[in-house]
Amino acid sequence: MTANNQEIPIGTTTTRRRPLRFASLDEAVRDAEHLLATGYERVGNWDLSQCCHHLAVLMEYPIDGFPRFAFPLNVVAWLLKHTVARGQLNKVLKSGVWPRGTPTDKRTIPSAGGDDAESVARLSEAVERLLAHTGPFKPSPLFGMLDKETLVKLHRIHTAHHLSFLVPRRP
Repeated sequence: MTANNQEIPIGTTTTRRRPLRFASLDEAVRDAEHLLATGYERVGNWDLSQCCHHLAVLMEYPIDGFPRFAFPLNVVAWLLKHTVARGQLNKVLKSGVWPRGTPTDKRTIPSAGGDDAESVARLSEAVERLLAHTGPFKPSPLFGMLDKETLVKLHRIHTAHHLSFLVPRRP
Protein backbone atom coordinates (compact mmCIF):
# COMPACT_ATOMS: atom_id res chain seq x y z
CA MET A 1 0.00 0.00 0.00
CA THR A 2 1.15 3.52 -0.71
CA ALA A 3 1.62 6.20 1.89
CA ASN A 4 -0.79 8.55 0.10
CA ASN A 5 -3.41 8.63 2.87
CA GLN A 6 -4.28 12.26 2.55
CA GLU A 7 -7.29 13.62 4.36
CA ILE A 8 -9.50 15.70 2.13
CA PRO A 9 -12.56 17.45 3.63
CA ILE A 10 -15.81 16.38 1.97
CA GLY A 11 -18.84 18.27 3.22
CA THR A 12 -18.90 18.01 7.00
CA THR A 13 -16.90 14.78 7.25
CA THR A 14 -13.31 13.93 6.51
CA THR A 15 -12.71 11.04 4.14
CA ARG A 16 -9.35 9.48 3.44
CA ARG A 17 -7.98 8.74 0.04
CA ARG A 18 -7.43 4.98 -0.28
CA PRO A 19 -3.91 3.61 -0.31
CA LEU A 20 -3.85 1.45 -3.44
CA ARG A 21 -1.29 -0.61 -5.29
CA PHE A 22 -2.39 -3.09 -7.90
CA ALA A 23 -0.41 -6.26 -8.58
CA SER A 24 -2.15 -6.54 -11.95
CA LEU A 25 -4.42 -4.55 -14.22
CA ASP A 26 -7.07 -7.24 -13.75
CA GLU A 27 -7.03 -6.40 -10.04
CA ALA A 28 -7.59 -2.75 -10.96
CA VAL A 29 -10.62 -3.68 -13.08
CA ARG A 30 -12.04 -5.71 -10.17
CA ASP A 31 -11.63 -2.64 -7.94
CA ALA A 32 -13.50 -0.46 -10.44
CA GLU A 33 -16.25 -3.10 -10.67
CA HIS A 34 -16.45 -3.14 -6.86
CA LEU A 35 -16.84 0.64 -6.78
CA LEU A 36 -19.60 0.34 -9.38
CA ALA A 37 -21.40 -2.35 -7.38
CA THR A 38 -21.14 -0.76 -3.92
CA GLY A 39 -21.18 2.91 -4.78
CA TYR A 40 -18.46 5.30 -3.70
CA GLU A 41 -17.57 8.65 -2.24
CA ARG A 42 -15.37 11.01 -4.22
CA VAL A 43 -12.36 12.40 -2.40
CA GLY A 44 -11.02 14.00 -5.53
CA ASN A 45 -12.30 15.85 -8.53
CA TRP A 46 -13.42 13.01 -10.81
CA ASP A 47 -16.23 10.46 -10.65
CA LEU A 48 -15.89 6.78 -11.57
CA SER A 49 -16.96 7.35 -15.16
CA GLN A 50 -14.35 10.07 -15.68
CA CYS A 51 -11.58 8.01 -14.07
CA CYS A 52 -12.31 4.83 -16.03
CA HIS A 53 -12.77 6.66 -19.33
CA HIS A 54 -9.49 8.55 -18.86
CA LEU A 55 -7.61 5.38 -17.91
CA ALA A 56 -9.05 3.41 -20.83
CA VAL A 57 -8.17 6.10 -23.37
CA LEU A 58 -4.57 6.23 -22.14
CA MET A 59 -4.31 2.41 -22.34
CA GLU A 60 -5.62 2.52 -25.93
CA TYR A 61 -3.13 5.14 -27.15
CA PRO A 62 -0.04 2.87 -27.24
CA ILE A 63 -2.02 0.44 -29.41
CA ASP A 64 -4.02 2.83 -31.62
CA GLY A 65 -1.69 5.81 -31.63
CA PHE A 66 -1.42 9.03 -29.67
CA PRO A 67 -3.24 12.14 -30.91
CA ARG A 68 -1.09 15.08 -31.93
CA PHE A 69 -0.83 18.10 -29.70
CA ALA A 70 -1.59 21.49 -31.24
CA PHE A 71 0.89 24.34 -31.03
CA PRO A 72 2.21 25.33 -28.46
CA LEU A 73 1.57 22.08 -26.54
CA ASN A 74 3.49 20.11 -29.16
CA VAL A 75 6.56 22.24 -28.41
CA VAL A 76 6.10 21.78 -24.66
CA ALA A 77 5.76 17.99 -25.12
CA TRP A 78 8.91 17.90 -27.24
CA LEU A 79 10.85 19.91 -24.65
CA LEU A 80 9.64 17.68 -21.80
CA LYS A 81 10.48 14.53 -23.77
CA HIS A 82 14.02 15.75 -24.36
CA THR A 83 14.63 17.03 -20.82
CA VAL A 84 12.75 15.77 -17.75
CA ALA A 85 10.08 13.29 -18.91
CA ARG A 86 12.23 10.14 -18.87
CA GLY A 87 13.55 10.98 -15.40
CA GLN A 88 10.00 11.51 -14.12
CA LEU A 89 8.94 8.22 -15.67
CA ASN A 90 11.79 6.39 -13.95
CA LYS A 91 10.89 8.05 -10.63
CA VAL A 92 7.25 6.91 -10.94
CA LEU A 93 8.26 3.37 -11.90
CA LYS A 94 10.73 3.15 -9.01
CA SER A 95 8.43 4.64 -6.34
CA GLY A 96 5.20 3.05 -7.56
CA VAL A 97 3.42 6.36 -6.92
CA TRP A 98 1.85 8.64 -9.50
CA PRO A 99 2.49 12.30 -8.57
CA ARG A 100 -0.63 14.15 -7.52
CA GLY A 101 -1.47 17.20 -9.61
CA THR A 102 0.22 15.93 -12.79
CA PRO A 103 -1.13 17.87 -15.79
CA THR A 104 -3.64 15.90 -17.84
CA ASP A 105 -4.59 16.11 -21.50
CA LYS A 106 -8.12 17.53 -21.23
CA ARG A 107 -9.15 15.52 -24.30
CA THR A 108 -9.04 12.36 -22.15
CA ILE A 109 -11.49 13.59 -19.50
CA PRO A 110 -15.23 13.49 -20.21
CA SER A 111 -17.74 15.63 -18.37
CA ALA A 112 -18.85 14.49 -14.92
CA GLY A 113 -21.98 12.40 -14.60
CA GLY A 114 -21.30 9.90 -17.38
CA ASP A 115 -22.39 6.28 -17.37
CA ASP A 116 -20.27 4.55 -14.71
CA ALA A 117 -21.12 1.03 -15.93
CA GLU A 118 -20.22 1.89 -19.53
CA SER A 119 -16.90 3.42 -18.49
CA VAL A 120 -15.97 0.48 -16.23
CA ALA A 121 -16.71 -1.86 -19.16
CA ARG A 122 -14.52 0.29 -21.42
CA LEU A 123 -11.70 0.11 -18.87
CA SER A 124 -12.05 -3.67 -18.75
CA GLU A 125 -11.89 -3.88 -22.56
CA ALA A 126 -8.85 -1.57 -22.69
CA VAL A 127 -7.04 -3.71 -20.12
CA GLU A 128 -7.83 -6.87 -22.11
CA ARG A 129 -6.56 -5.25 -25.31
CA LEU A 130 -3.36 -4.00 -23.70
CA LEU A 131 -2.58 -7.34 -22.07
CA ALA A 132 -3.37 -9.32 -25.23
CA HIS A 133 -1.48 -7.00 -27.60
CA THR A 134 1.48 -8.73 -29.22
CA GLY A 135 2.41 -6.23 -31.91
CA PRO A 136 4.57 -3.15 -31.62
CA PHE A 137 3.36 -0.21 -29.55
CA LYS A 138 3.19 3.40 -30.69
CA PRO A 139 5.73 5.75 -29.09
CA SER A 140 4.51 8.11 -26.38
CA PRO A 141 4.90 11.82 -27.18
CA LEU A 142 6.50 12.27 -23.74
CA PHE A 143 8.34 9.02 -23.03
CA GLY A 144 9.09 7.63 -26.49
CA MET A 145 8.91 3.89 -27.11
CA LEU A 146 8.04 1.79 -24.06
CA ASP A 147 8.02 -1.99 -23.83
CA LYS A 148 4.94 -3.91 -22.71
CA GLU A 149 6.23 -4.63 -19.20
CA THR A 150 6.91 -0.94 -18.58
CA LEU A 151 3.55 0.11 -20.05
CA VAL A 152 1.65 -2.35 -17.87
CA LYS A 153 3.50 -1.26 -14.74
CA LEU A 154 2.94 2.42 -15.56
CA HIS A 155 -0.78 1.81 -16.10
CA ARG A 156 -1.06 -0.14 -12.82
CA ILE A 157 0.43 2.85 -10.98
CA HIS A 158 -1.68 5.39 -12.87
CA THR A 159 -4.88 3.39 -12.33
CA ALA A 160 -4.21 3.05 -8.60
CA HIS A 161 -3.68 6.82 -8.42
CA HIS A 162 -7.06 7.65 -9.93
CA LEU A 163 -9.11 4.95 -8.21
CA SER A 164 -7.58 5.88 -4.84
CA PHE A 165 -9.72 9.04 -4.88
CA LEU A 166 -12.91 6.93 -4.94
CA VAL A 167 -13.79 5.28 -1.62
CA PRO A 168 -16.28 2.37 -1.60
CA ARG A 169 -19.41 2.98 0.45
CA ARG A 170 -19.73 0.74 3.45
CA PRO A 171 -22.74 -1.62 3.42
